[in-house]
Amino acid sequence: MRIEIWSDVVCPWCYVGKRRLETALAGFEHAADVELVYRSFQLDPAAPLVPTETVAESLGRKYGGGPAAGQQMVDKMEAVAAEEGLLFRLGEAQHVGTVDAHRLLHLALAESTATQVALKEELLAAYFVRAENVADHDVLRAAAATVGLDADRVEEVLGSQEYADAMEADIRQAAAYGATGVPFFVVDGRYGISGAQPPETFAQVLTQAWDDTHPRLQTVGGTDEACGPDGCAI
Repeated sequence: MRIEIWSDVVCPWCYVGKRRLETALAGFEHAADVELVYRSFQLDPAAPLVPTETVAESLGRKYGGGPAAGQQMVDKMEAVAAEEGLLFRLGEAQHVGTVDAHRLLHLALAESTATQVALKEELLAAYFVRAENVADHDVLRAAAATVGLDADRVEEVLGSQEYADAMEADIRQAAAYGATGVPFFVVDGRYGISGAQPPETFAQVLTQAWDDTHPRLQTVGGTDEACGPDGCAI
């Protein structure tokens, strides 16, 4: 089973959704046969690579009310994250672009899905838990080194536009699926889950998707008219 996950590394609900999916997978008997693939989605393609404001300031400007109103939104989100065991420092985080982070995630995917999943977790933790600037190439280098990506390849990607086309293809596919926000999960190309749903919802879809591709045999009749290892009852 493959689960494709459209998300951004500066999306708080994406981190919460990741944890909720992991909770569902922990109770799923076929979890070892599930492959996770992260797809690119940019919440704000126009966000600067050099930060000029905090997340609270950005939210207050976008939705009105100024930094104080933005901080109230941040406080509510941090409370939700805490319920999933995530200690956010979103109030200290900076509003930045994520294009280079997404390109590195594609580099990681080219190595293995496990490497990509590890890098995704590292980037999310860098931004939300450590309040680091995930547009800064030094931060990206450190994250890549943590998961074992080749340093030379990381430099090649960061110094070019490599994987930009793959990132754009992901964004186009999200639009084709009708996804207007993230996180957005697609299970085996057939089931779409929008938003950071409760673990129970993920568990239900996982079971349904698995049963669709691994149908259980429905047996009709009994054993009275059959022969077994001890012979035939006549």
